[in-house]
Amino acid sequence: MLEPELLLGGYRQGIFPMAVNKHGDIGWFSPDPRAVIPLDDRFHIPRGLRRVLKRKKFEMTFDTDSQSVIRECAKRKEGTWISKAIIESYCNLHHLGHVHSVETRLDGKLVGGLYGVHIGGAFFGESMFHRVTDASKVALVALVERLRAHGFVLLDTQWQTPHLTQFGTYEISKREYLSWLQRAVAIECEF
Repeated sequence: MLEPELLLGGYRQGIFPMAVNKHGDIGWFSPDPRAVIPLDDRFHIPRGLRRVLKRKKFEMTFDTDSQSVIRECAKRKEGTWISKAIIESYCNLHHLGHVHSVETRLDGKLVGGLYGVHIGGAFFGESMFHRVTDASKVALVALVERLRAHGFVLLDTQWQTPHLTQFGTYEISKREYLSWLQRAVAIECEF
């Protein structure tokens, strides 16, 4: 397990850990460029997702089952970056109030969600999952709404992906990111 101060110190410097192989060895990363999701009017909700949101088919909860969200994200087939040590470390950070989850439910069952790290006015998105179409996307919209409502200024997604591009995610240089990060972590925000 990674110590909380090591993890939080890394995020404050713009670096984050990932397991780099099936043995769970940890590497530290600081992408350049860095991807961020806008928390202003540049955040885009695709038309089809707007229809899903209007139907209000999903229920949203926050921080009610963070451990399950983290474990579900670890089951994704794209890789092994969420190792046992990462799971334990982020569950520990949740208990300390620095990791938060957004849970998407359908008929009371967890069908999607996301989690990330919160320091000041910055939220560092770590991973998302879905068992039902659009469940993770709905969680992302709920996250952005919550961050906006509480005065957050930075939503870091680490890398740009085709999935995140549809929401208006864009890349900035590492230098610009570190300047933005310094301002963001100095702001007092509650999740």
